[in-house]
Amino acid sequence: MSCNNSPHPIDPAEVRALHRAGLDAPTACWTPSHARAHLVAVPVSWAHDLSLYCAQNRHALPVLDIGAAGGWTTRLAAGADLRTDLARYRVWRDGELVDEPPQVTDHWLDDLVAFLLGRPVALDADLAAAGVPLRHVEQGQPVPQYVTNRSCRPAGRLNGPLVVAMRPVPAPLVAATRTARGAWPLAPVGPLHTGDPEALGIRALSCPDFGGRVRPAPGDVPVFWASGVTAQAALMSARPPFAITEAPGHPLITDLPSGPPLAA
Repeated sequence: MSCNNSPHPIDPAEVRALHRAGLDAPTACWTPSHARAHLVAVPVSWAHDLSLYCAQNRHALPVLDIGAAGGWTTRLAAGADLRTDLARYRVWRDGELVDEPPQVTDHWLDDLVAFLLGRPVALDADLAAAGVPLRHVEQGQPVPQYVTNRSCRPAGRLNGPLVVAMRPVPAPLVAATRTARGAWPLAPVGPLHTGDPEALGIRALSCPDFGGRVRPAPGDVPVFWASGVTAQAALMSARPPFAITEAPGHPLITDLPSGPPLAA
């Protein structure tokens, strides 16, 4: 389900309640000033591997929070239930996608450890403040994401390719994307790659591997950022016995506004 053509600046808790009630819409449509977090829940026996993998590939998989075994809450979102408060989920068995339900209460296991990945920066809000149009929001689509020809650094049993998210940007505004990082001074400055998608092994922007199809406007240049969906590509490659993630384009909307990270 797509969203309206402009983001809705309502409270993150209200959006999570709407998702809990069954609303299925890309999170780019809602509260653009609040950071998103990618959910990856794996069995305890795989949690150390995932932690190492994130540490080795922090440019794509910075960790915002790690839950207790079997837990489904997070300090990033007061009162949130990670089993119900995302719009859509993915359930994986042996590296294969087996279901894409609106909630995963019935799938959640007592030994699952929930990782929430992302940057405490609302990138879309920062880009919009710099005058960069958000084509995916205009078109009511999740950000398109692509598997690249760049390999991540392996760790433990996990390995896989880097996944990138693409936003079309008018050529005169490309320079503005290089400093879009919110108020968090440690956020990586700028995108991973700008221009020719074939340099990343991407043959057709019209055929994303994850997310939605977004039409560039005349004069737009593709700009690519490392994506937290990189973790899903690692699950597909390493094939753990079970995992739960968000469906691409539907990460958790946190209470964290663009700004400094939470205290440890």
